[in-house]
Amino acid sequence: MAFNVAEFRANMVGDGARPNLFSVSLVFPIIASNGSLASSKTTFMAKASQLPGSSIGTVGVNYFGREMKFAGNRTFADWSLTIINDEDFVVRNSIESWMNSINSNVSNVRAPAASRPAGYTTDATVTQYGKTGEILKTYNFVGLFPVDLAPIELDWGSNDTMEEFQVTFAYQYWEANTTT
Repeated sequence: MAFNVAEFRANMVGDGARPNLFSVSLVFPIIASNGSLASSKTTFMAKASQLPGSSIGTVGVNYFGREMKFAGNRTFADWSLTIINDEDFVVRNSIESWMNSINSNVSNVRAPAASRPAGYTTDATVTQYGKTGEILKTYNFVGLFPVDLAPIELDWGSNDTMEEFQVTFAYQYWEANTTT
């Protein structure tokens, strides 16, 4: 097949999806301090994320010296957000509070309100938009909770920048608006 720009352009019907047209909706659980305020701010402060992937494992069975592969179980990699830190620290403080309820920094125990998964997990949504504002794709993360809160780097030489941090979440599975 010869290189043909016209054919390429003809197949690019939507002019290509743009990675900067997205929003994140994260409803903090009750155990997170200032959770409702942090929920509303996260939509604006979530600077970077990703649409999720998944993997289907394989089960190998040897038969007369040859490995036969069969489909295994699906796994879901952790999901990360990069969040801009405002001077009120609302989002970061809420995530710290959420994580402290799951496992206390000092006493190494779980808060009573987080004794069951329903107390410390929540759902989140990432939405990809088209250039005219229409929703192209939506992913809902089910049973989500934070597992890693990255440090915020401080540096006297960092002028004209804003603080940001990354938080990584584990979740049970995702559902997409186009997956049945």
